[in-house]
Amino acid sequence: MQADLQKHVAFYLTGKISGASLDAVDGLKLRPALFAGYRDLTRLRYDFPLVLLDGPDTAFVQSLSGLVDGILHQIAGGDDGERVTKHVLRLEQEIRARVAAGESGALSALWDAAAGRLAAGADELLKDSLSRARAALKTDGEVVDCGAALPARLLTHAWSRVQKQKSRKFQEHIGQLALKLSNILKADFVHSEAGQKAQSLKATVGGTYSDAFDFEVMSRLLTKGSPKNALSDSRRRRIEWGISVLESQRFFPLSNGAQKRKDAGKAHTFVFENCIEVLTAIRKRQPEMIALAKAVAIAEFELDNQYIEAKHDPYFEEFGDNGLDAKDLALFPDYLVCLNADNLQAAENDRLMEIFSAGLPVKVLVQSDDILNEQPHLALGMRSKQLANMAMGLNDVYVLQASGSHLFQFRDRILKGLSYPGPALFSVFSGAPSPGADLPPYLIAAAAMDSRVFPAFTFDPSAGPNWASRFYLEANSQVDLDWPVQSIAYEDEAHQRVSENHAFTMIDFAACDRRYARHFAKVPRAKWNGTLVPVGEFMAREPKAEGLPDNVPCLLMVDSDNVLQKVIVDDRLIREANRCRETWHSLQEHGGIHNSHAERLLAREKKTWEEHEQREVKPAPAAATPAAPVASPAAPAATAAIPKPAEAAPEPPSDEAYIETPRCTTCEECMHINNKMFVYDANKQAYIASREAGTYAQLVEAAESCQVSIIHPGKPWNANEPGLDELIKRAAVFA
Repeated sequence: MQADLQKHVAFYLTGKISGASLDAVDGLKLRPALFAGYRDLTRLRYDFPLVLLDGPDTAFVQSLSGLVDGILHQIAGGDDGERVTKHVLRLEQEIRARVAAGESGALSALWDAAAGRLAAGADELLKDSLSRARAALKTDGEVVDCGAALPARLLTHAWSRVQKQKSRKFQEHIGQLALKLSNILKADFVHSEAGQKAQSLKATVGGTYSDAFDFEVMSRLLTKGSPKNALSDSRRRRIEWGISVLESQRFFPLSNGAQKRKDAGKAHTFVFENCIEVLTAIRKRQPEMIALAKAVAIAEFELDNQYIEAKHDPYFEEFGDNGLDAKDLALFPDYLVCLNADNLQAAENDRLMEIFSAGLPVKVLVQSDDILNEQPHLALGMRSKQLANMAMGLNDVYVLQASGSHLFQFRDRILKGLSYPGPALFSVFSGAPSPGADLPPYLIAAAAMDSRVFPAFTFDPSAGPNWASRFYLEANSQVDLDWPVQSIAYEDEAHQRVSENHAFTMIDFAACDRRYARHFAKVPRAKWNGTLVPVGEFMAREPKAEGLPDNVPCLLMVDSDNVLQKVIVDDRLIREANRCRETWHSLQEHGGIHNSHAERLLAREKKTWEEHEQREVKPAPAAATPAAPVASPAAPAATAAIPKPAEAAPEPPSDEAYIETPRCTTCEECMHINNKMFVYDANKQAYIASREAGTYAQLVEAAESCQVSIIHPGKPWNANEPGLDELIKRAAVFA
């Protein structure tokens, strides 16, 4: 055993395999043991694929599972509900398999193709189920899976939805302004000498009734009785200029009867592929933007009859000389730039920071496809991390970082960032298969997030005045821990079930990529012993002060047959994992978790309180002679006001139903069962509003359908509910 330990330690320190105690892992197709149950994602119900929904009155994205659940809620409530559910879920799996195989297109087309294959040669009951489901499908849109194409498609689709809503409001506004300004000129012409001539009057009536009037007589009568307060030349020129600008602008199409001028030119585009192009476009369009903002402001004064030339002419003469303020910029469409982190050279990176520093209304997607690309110092995803940190440091940039696997759960925060009036950065790791990865993009993206290599968070400057209100980190799993801890169950050599808790670390993430194979070595089963310590436990221990270590870090992995293997990892990856953990600690501090300042203050207050308590209980010295009792002096006010440390909140009693709300993934399974019992909070995470709003059976069913097992049914509250014995047995699993 000692000889084996020496060879294991040698690999840990040098990364070199020597002797027969270790085997190379290259070519063994190992994967972290936690992934053993995810060989075929098409057989699982989860967020993907997504459907980018059409239509302004729907959500901009929905999961395929969510759409199917909504259809089943409509059609599977009768006696044949179980049969219909079974058939429609088969259809969903067929669509998911087709998308995973590379098919794409509209949901309706994929649905019909999948249904056609299932219905071929099938019985009438299956055909009936599929027909009813198709009739209930009322929405459509592009279907997209987790992968390299997802971030840009999803962001572009959401951006288009936000800009269409913005455009609809603004085009109505400027359309009305242009129309009403035109009406002022028309009214002035009607009261003018030219407008009251017989020929002009005849033109207003039209040919149908032209013979019924004597327009010469009408002209003489109107000329005598008409007021002589015509528009001044300066006001007429101002209104004509405003109409010209509103009708020739190239930012929004006009509506409400206002027609775009023929000389207006081609409409502007707002989607770009690099920062230099978008900055060039903004600078070139600056005069047009100033003119349009000026025309809108003048039109509003004119229509309210509030324009005073002596007061407003000097103001509008210098309007926009120092650029437009945030309020004026908010009138215009936002720009969208989709970048790839691999292409961010120094010049492009400088332009990106110029956009953010200037507060320009530009939304930027920076997509990372390969954060496992091994650099000299293993700085995983460092470029994306630096961008996010620099953007947050400016304090007025909306920042969202997430893996592709989590974009659906962040859909509301994506819309919030796209609607934010200033610049926004969306840093996304797509999970696209790298040259060294053999896993689906969804698993790679999810592993990057859970391993703290690419954690999810948002920074919203509009949410409040401080970090506590602006920074959101709770989307990450077990956010208060260094690494999320998961249970691994397996069968040992004696065919007994063994369950162990293991931390999922940055080392697990690196083990997913064969380019990192040289940092791992497989330990033959005969050499397994107590010196092999799980990576998470090894990193949590204090390093040995002197000499060689007594233990080496190991990882549980499985081969292609799901046979459990143990591999040890070298010190270079351990050092990188420590750096990753420290970066995570910084994010925790931003999120108020294990905040060093708060913990230091708490320790100081606790020490002060303890010293105060010791002074209070210290016995008084014995008196030499008996004396009358004397009241002890009151404690100083500052000391007396020191609060006692708060006691830990008690855990919910075992018979009370509850949900681990911070871990909710917003899968909506429980909502489809009973949306009165289960309700979303402000973060769109579920909690139990009232257990009496439903049955204990529904609560147990929700617990069983929950994808992350966070619903705890507790004990029944209605002793008369049928089938309680069976329900209690089923609920015991979630106690």
